[in-house]
Amino acid sequence: MSTHRPVRFLDRTTPPHIFTLIVITGLGALSMNIFLPSLPAMTTFFDTEYRVMQLSVSLYLGVNAVLQVLIGPISDRFGRRPVLLGGFVLFLLATLGCLLAPNIETFLLFRMMQAVVVVGLVLGRAVVRDMNDAENAASQIGYVTMGMAIVPMIGPAIGGFLDQTLGWQANFWLLLVLGVLVLGLIHRDLGETAQTTSSSFAAQFREYPELLASRRFWGYCACAAFASGAFFSYLGGAPFVGSEVFGLSAAQVGLFFGAPALGYFFGNGISGRYSTALGINRMILYGALITVIGLGAALLLFFAGYHNAYVFFGFTTFVGLGNGMVLPNATSGMLSVRPHLAGTASGLGGAIMLAGGASLSALAGVALTGGDSAYPLLIMMLTTSVLGVVAILYTIRREAQVIQT
Repeated sequence: MSTHRPVRFLDRTTPPHIFTLIVITGLGALSMNIFLPSLPAMTTFFDTEYRVMQLSVSLYLGVNAVLQVLIGPISDRFGRRPVLLGGFVLFLLATLGCLLAPNIETFLLFRMMQAVVVVGLVLGRAVVRDMNDAENAASQIGYVTMGMAIVPMIGPAIGGFLDQTLGWQANFWLLLVLGVLVLGLIHRDLGETAQTTSSSFAAQFREYPELLASRRFWGYCACAAFASGAFFSYLGGAPFVGSEVFGLSAAQVGLFFGAPALGYFFGNGISGRYSTALGINRMILYGALITVIGLGAALLLFFAGYHNAYVFFGFTTFVGLGNGMVLPNATSGMLSVRPHLAGTASGLGGAIMLAGGASLSALAGVALTGGDSAYPLLIMMLTTSVLGVVAILYTIRREAQVIQT
């Protein structure tokens, strides 16, 4: 399709509006984090342990990872529009199931089903690629990414306020209402953008061995997984630390919780401005080092006796800043290893990153259960960040070896 077709909002015969793409990707981010300040209250409501309640994060991420591998090929076969519409209908049913769940087992089942909202993230970017050439696609995806960075800043604050005033269920009622509105927006504004539909599902999976044989691909995947692992550990453990260790209310946890997202917003801006000049490897290394320095400083302050929420949450801003520099560049690295397999690399790399994040999120919940200290979480986040530095140093060395040969 032409990259210069006029855009008319709520007219699906024209290219979708950028607002629509931001919204369909942003709802997934909101679904992941809006209820996190409510985890302690939900633990009490369902009469369970925090480590079990925290599975609502790790299981969600795990299913999210699996779906990322599948959604791209499915949409190639059946088209973007029907997969998006079907995915959001399932999201609405899953959200209603979370609200009506009588016990923790039922809630976790429907929570896993909510992960289908990842169709917005995967296909929002695919739609941009369908409608634009490479340069314009990069610009459009940048706007979508910046929009997604704003959602985690405000989501926990909204969720904490709703929990404190109306109860934890209010978060899921809000997701249900927003899901209905987004479904209507997709129906009105987003027509089919895929150029062809083909039986490429099996063919794409047959290309995986070639990609998996590349050490550089694994290096970039490890960089992304370890960088995001620090953040996912935070997702799994910070609500417990805020409420049980520092004694914050749900609304206060929500306000503090957005600290990494603020850093991520600026990290994305740095990547957009300097990645071309510095190169992706240097940007990944600098981002990983910033995260290590920030978390190391927080741990030193804790050892010095400064055990408070301002130190803990304030220094997690460096996690977001580092991730904003690491993740866009590591993703670019994954796609550049085998350019003809860029679509496969995108889905597989995203799945690996989220699978690692789900594991670390669950581990954070286990490590903190029964404790009264933020040390286990800080140490876990610092360890995975150090491993991120090791991963990019290995990748740089491997790239040098490839160039020499």
